[in-house]
Amino acid sequence: MSGSQCFENPPKLSPGSGCGAGTVQQLGGLNTYVTGSGPPDSKSAILLISDVFGYEAPLFRKLADKVAGAGFLVVAPDFFYGDPIVDLNNPQFDREAWRKIHNTDKGYVDAKSVIAALKSKGVSAIGAAGFCWGGVVAAKLASSHDIQAAVVLHPGAITVDDINEIKVPVAILGAEIDHVSPPEDLKRFGEILSAKLKNDCLVKIYPRVSHGWTVRYNVEDEFAVKSAEEAHEDMINWLTKYVKRDE
Repeated sequence: MSGSQCFENPPKLSPGSGCGAGTVQQLGGLNTYVTGSGPPDSKSAILLISDVFGYEAPLFRKLADKVAGAGFLVVAPDFFYGDPIVDLNNPQFDREAWRKIHNTDKGYVDAKSVIAALKSKGVSAIGAAGFCWGGVVAAKLASSHDIQAAVVLHPGAITVDDINEIKVPVAILGAEIDHVSPPEDLKRFGEILSAKLKNDCLVKIYPRVSHGWTVRYNVEDEFAVKSAEEAHEDMINWLTKYVKRDE
């Protein structure tokens, strides 16, 4: 199964550990990790959408805090309702059944609820960044003007049709070693986006890294850390450029 690479190198999870500088709050009907300053201090928010390992993964939450440090309110909902992928070695775990329950169409609907909740609180500019599963949801959100910009990192099963629907500035950050979203597919996406969005799109392929490298890297591997941090900075720069509060 080509999507199996999505499940490689799972993070060390500590469900319920409450790691991170933020707090878990209810937003749009979902438990949501919230970090950074919201209205009136900041009217710009970033919706971070995790991969299949969920919103409690420590490196994912660390990144949420880092994005908040750039001046955003950051919200990372639990799109899996307490049921992220945790134990891949459990013989009772059915990956395909899990995918059907936690599909990206449902994620898109839930994300729109979170966006509506943010706007009701006075947020006037919203961006989205998604990883693998979350990247598919972010691309779906980019097909509307509910957000101002999106970043898709080592995306899951995005199609040409998805790319053709994108309407807002989008950056796609991919891995050189990726069977889920191979570089040749991403380059093709870039060609389509460039014809539509001109300079408001970016496709970047990071050398010598694999699918999931931005949130599932080995913290003791200097190259892995450096590559992840480069992608993080590219993501933050893109969001800072395009997610702007209405004056």
